[in-house]
Amino acid sequence: MRFILLVGLIATTLAIAPLRFDREKVFRVKPQDEKQANIIKDLAKTKELNFWYPDATHHVTANKMVDFRVSENNSQSIQSALEQNQMHYEILIHDLQKEIEKQFDVKEAIPGRHSYAKYNNWDKIVVWTEKMMNKHPEMVSRIKIGMTVEDNPLYVLQVGKQDERKKSIFMNCGIHAREWISPAFCQWFVYQATKSYGKNKIMTKLLDQMNFYVLPVFNVDGYIWSWTQNRMWRKNRSKNPNSRCIGTDLNRNFNASWNSLPNTNNPCSDTYRGTAPESERETKAVTQFIRSHLNSIKAYITFHSYSQMLLFPYGYTSELTPNHEDLAKVAKIGTDALATHYETRYIYDPMASITYPTTGSSLDWAYDLGIKHTFAFELQDKGKFGFLLPESQIKSTCKETMLAVKFIAKYILKHAS
Repeated sequence: MRFILLVGLIATTLAIAPLRFDREKVFRVKPQDEKQANIIKDLAKTKELNFWYPDATHHVTANKMVDFRVSENNSQSIQSALEQNQMHYEILIHDLQKEIEKQFDVKEAIPGRHSYAKYNNWDKIVVWTEKMMNKHPEMVSRIKIGMTVEDNPLYVLQVGKQDERKKSIFMNCGIHAREWISPAFCQWFVYQATKSYGKNKIMTKLLDQMNFYVLPVFNVDGYIWSWTQNRMWRKNRSKNPNSRCIGTDLNRNFNASWNSLPNTNNPCSDTYRGTAPESERETKAVTQFIRSHLNSIKAYITFHSYSQMLLFPYGYTSELTPNHEDLAKVAKIGTDALATHYETRYIYDPMASITYPTTGSSLDWAYDLGIKHTFAFELQDKGKFGFLLPESQIKSTCKETMLAVKFIAKYILKHAS
């Protein structure tokens, strides 16, 4: 009996042990021509390359940077292959597990108190949403817009003087689980917006005359998984029919040229689009909420990491939007404002031209729905830490991004009809 209990305990321990990334490396390569781009694609067929940027093999092209993660076992052969083909490379991260552990480099100031300088898990964020609602009842309300497959609630915080007829901006964070700086910003935004009301002239005017609908964590199940089991997890946690692979990329699940890239139909891929547009509960909840508030929503902003970019439509075509000049103007306002704090430089342009073609994105879906100011922030950094931005850089990243959002919102309030 004691032996059975012991075996059961060991099995349970093994089942819940988080994935480790000891001595895994992240490489950066910039193929000089299509021949070199094809070498990377060929390596991906024989070795397991986990693409960080771009997010899939088929986006690898000449003269565009490629960041990918490789296991300890494959790193030496990858280095040899790159050197044999005279391809310049850089190792951004030498030991991924060490960087994961070094991420938590800010001590908790007051135990139990919500910290905006630290990454917070889902349980803490849920408590925080209730705290913000209770602390600012005249300014913050919490709306449950749906449930995930693992029965976690999807909460939107409505921030502003409560009047649904006013212009509004919908903001979401954490659509990709591993991009932790994104939910950190949404928490920062709500905290600073309510804290500065009545003190900061711009923020006071915005909250008096606009509403912000803030979804602090879009991909709740995936976010929880990235904390408990696999720090590098990207997708949600839904089961896929006829496949042992779990999860859909929620930012490929929107009805915006959804099925035009065949490479997104593999359930084992990090960019799997799902079985149909809006097949996922999270996507459905968000689209239904936005459609029901479409009369008031004048802008849509989604936050990702990494690469320091401000993107706007289109992602699924290289054609420019009818209001391209206006979108570029607002993006310039935002990036200029952002740079005033710490001189951090962001580049801006349509998503398809600055990064790579992307189908099924929330950015394009919101634009095609009729929201003519839609933007995607790719927050810090440019690759030194990638998805593992240390906590010591949360405040500076959030401060500068807050300034950008304020100036974008100010423009929307004045000019959006």
